[in-house]
This record gives sequence, structure tokens and C-alpha cells, in this order.
Amino acid sequence: MKKKLLLLGDEAIAMAALNSGISGVYAYPGTPSTEITEFIQGSKTAKENGVHSKWCTNEKTAMEAALGVSYVGRRAMVCMKHVGMNVAADAFVNSGITGANGGVVVVAADDPSMHSSQNEQDSRFYGKFAFIPVFEPSSQQEAYDMTRYAFEFSEKMGTPVLLRITTRMAHSRAVVEVDDSYGKKADLHFPANPMNWVLLPANSKRRYAEVLELNKKLADISDNSDYNRYIDGPDRSMGIIACGIAYNYLMENMKHGCNYPVLKISQYPFPKAMISRMASECDSILVLEEGQPLLEEYLRGILDNGIKIYGRLSGEVPRTGELNADNIKPAIGLGEVPSSVIPDVVVNRPPALCQGCGHRDVYASLNEALKEYPDHKVFSDIGCYTLGALPPFRAIDSTVDMGASITMAKGASDAGFFPAVAVIGDSTFTHSGITGLLDAANSNANITVVISDNLTTGMTGGQDSAGTGKLERICEAVGVEKEHIRVVVPLAKNMDEIKKVIKEELDYKGVSVIIPRRECIQTFSRKARQKKAQQE
Repeated sequence: MKKKLLLLGDEAIAMAALNSGISGVYAYPGTPSTEITEFIQGSKTAKENGVHSKWCTNEKTAMEAALGVSYVGRRAMVCMKHVGMNVAADAFVNSGITGANGGVVVVAADDPSMHSSQNEQDSRFYGKFAFIPVFEPSSQQEAYDMTRYAFEFSEKMGTPVLLRITTRMAHSRAVVEVDDSYGKKADLHFPANPMNWVLLPANSKRRYAEVLELNKKLADISDNSDYNRYIDGPDRSMGIIACGIAYNYLMENMKHGCNYPVLKISQYPFPKAMISRMASECDSILVLEEGQPLLEEYLRGILDNGIKIYGRLSGEVPRTGELNADNIKPAIGLGEVPSSVIPDVVVNRPPALCQGCGHRDVYASLNEALKEYPDHKVFSDIGCYTLGALPPFRAIDSTVDMGASITMAKGASDAGFFPAVAVIGDSTFTHSGITGLLDAANSNANITVVISDNLTTGMTGGQDSAGTGKLERICEAVGVEKEHIRVVVPLAKNMDEIKKVIKEELDYKGVSVIIPRRECIQTFSRKARQKKAQQE
């Protein structure tokens, strides 16, 4: 039965996954992908059908668990933001060689303009790198339909599929026509050739040749895909190639029709025949693609007939940041980008740690304790506490990637620097910090590690943290001496005690861990409101 719902792009993908009969969704919270898993976690249909939806420790474990589901013949979805692809890359790239048994759809949510991210990387490169087909929806309805198709395609072609979306697709709403049923799970069944999944060199060499042949077929399929369309136009002085959501932006400017030929691309590998047709019929080609100039660079490499290629590299559209309906206007001959003057009355509001947040007391104590070491360095990590770099604290000196705080502090200590301090959150610690702490313990590095434990994954909305209730045992298990694992309560009234603990552990010549523990003020407030509502 069909029905129409107003859905975020993320929610449309989640609904499609349920309608496709997934056995589980595997993910680590990361904006703008988080709502996919949260939708499934809150779904009555998912609960009734036993769909696994517990958060994973990191993106690599998520990808590997999904491959386990696929191996036994059932369907799984993996969700992450673009930088999570870096963490999952080992398993993801090798999954191009193992192939898929049950359908596997990997959703990578890219973040052009870096609304909440460290970089603007484009996940389509991972698909090309791993010879894995990529789907890139241009609308919420297409996100739903394409997800359904992607599961079928994954099983038919025997390969995982990468579904690449961007922030605007993930977090904007539209009316989507969906099914009102949960797709039946497949019976358990195993790969026809189980040796494909044993990546010894002899097997991998054979599979690599097979994957290259499959890639040729995938390119032919792209040329005939319903998601790639060639729309002819009378003015062939320029042809326009619009990828994914960029097609949506183009159409917003072309409400009365486009005079130029347009090639909409939403399925990769690139449709070579369609591109060749445009190159032979048009004097120039404008490439509109959200993210990095993947297609533009590709065209500059394969088209040797002197045709002019315009896009991000040539400056016709912005080289960085998101595309939108306005900033592509000059490239399609519709005038200049509209002025966007911000009125003086609008005050800039930089992000800040919440009032009542335990991280505030951690940084206040740390700053006080480190005053006698004017050359100290604090290596930090990814999470709410990264805001400690801003006023009023200005307490941290680096943030690179998940887990880097501990290993960077170790490296600085290895080079003879003192004092080297690491600040990491509880969720980030279990995501990527444990192995760094193991390295530090194995070499007895002279570092002090602060695991600021707010008992949740606070930055992305309060999801469960994998290390809750286990941090002391984990630290001891990897080799930190029990007497140098200290737990404190980050409150202003405890400031003197916390400073004393920090100074004592700075004086210790070895690995020490301080765990300031207090629940996130936001999750605490939500729980209080829920409890009050239940009592009423």
C-alpha cells in the first residue's frame, strides 16, 4: 500500500531500507547521517521485525558487521558521514573484492561547506577507488526509490553499493511516496563461491580481474539507467552535466525549460556513451557537481577533441562550499549571484559549550593546573569538547581526527616534549582512542590523558556511548596502572580537587588517565522532562 509522507532525505532512505527488508542498520553517529539510524531505532515496524539498530563503536566495525550480514544472505545498511568513510575504508575497499551476497548499501553523507566537519571530501572518490557503483539522488523521492533499487542492484551484481548524499539532501524535507510495509527478510544462504571472501593473494588476484570486468558492465548499465537521463535542447553552444542534487539546483533556475542539452547523472560509473554524445554535439560542457571536481577532472582526461570544459576547476562555479540555485546562475547565463548582505542588527553567534556542561569545568581546571607550564600543549579530539578551542577557554591546541589526541600527545612526548596532555571524549575514546592508549602504555609514554566522560555521544544528539560504565576497566586492560586512573566529578565546587589530581598526574613520569565524569546537561534535562511527563 502506498502513502505520502513529509520526510527528510535521511528519513526517506531509512524508510526505503525498512521496505527493502534489511536485517540491520550499522552506524556511528555523524552529522548529517545520524537521522537515518535514529529513524529506524524509533520505528515500530523495525522493532516488530527484529531489525538490529544499536550504534556501533566506529564506522569500521559497522562496515564489517554489515559484511557479516551479507555473507549469510541478508540485507544490511551502513551509515556514516564522509570522514567516517576514512575509518571504514579498509573494510569498504576490500568489500569491492569480496563482493556481496545479501545486499549491502553504504550511505555516505558528505558535508560541503563543512557545517560540522573537518573537511569537504567527496565520497564518490571512494566508489571509484574501490570499483564500487555509486548512486547519488537528486531529490528525496529519488533517495527513497534509489535506496530500494540499490539493494536489488547489490544482490543482482554481487557488489556493495555506495549511496552518496549531501547535507541539503539529508536535512531538507519533501513529500515522498513510500510503501507501507516491511520487506520480507531473505532466508539465510551463503556465497556461491565462499573463497571470494578469503582474501589470500591467490583469491584476490582472481577476484580483481573479475571486478574489473564487472566494472565495464556497470558502466554499460549506467548508460541505460533510468537515473541517468539525456535531455536534449536546441542551444548546443553549451551542454550541462548535473550530478545528484546539483540537478535539482539547475532545475530551480530552469522552471520554464532549459535551452541547453542537460545530462543528469545519478548512477556511477559515469555513463560514457551519454557523455560522448554531449561532447560530440555541444561546443562546451558545464559540469555542476556537489563536492569536488571528480567528473570535471575525468572529462579533461578523456575528451581530446578540444572541447571546453567548465566547472569548479575553471571558476565558473565556486571551487569550495555547497552549490545552490543562486551561485550557479552566472555559469548558466542567468546573471550574477544575488547579493546576500547581512543586516547589522544580526549578531554573529559562534558556537559555545552549553551552560552547565561538565566540559566547562574540565577546561577551567585544566587551564588553572597548566599555568605553571607556559609551554604546555593540549592535544584534543572530535566532539562537543572541541569547542574548548574557542573563548573563553582557549584550552586546546589541536584537533585532527577521531582518536588523534592520544597518539599526537604520545608523539610529542616521544620527541622530548613535556607536558603533553590529551583531551578526548568517552565516545571518541572507544571509537578510535583505545589503540592509541595501548601504544602509549606499551612504551610508557609520559603523557596525561583526560577522558571527559559525559556518558553519551553528545555532539550528535545524545546517542548511546559504547564505553559507558567501562572506561576504567578498558584503561587498566590496555596497560595503564590502576593507581594512575583517576575519576573526578567536574563541578565548580570540586575545582581544587581536580587541579590537585591533574598536577599529581603531570608529575608522574608515565601514562596516566583522568576521567572527569558528569552526565551531559542536555541528556540530563531530556530525561528530567520525560520523567516529569510520565508522572503527570
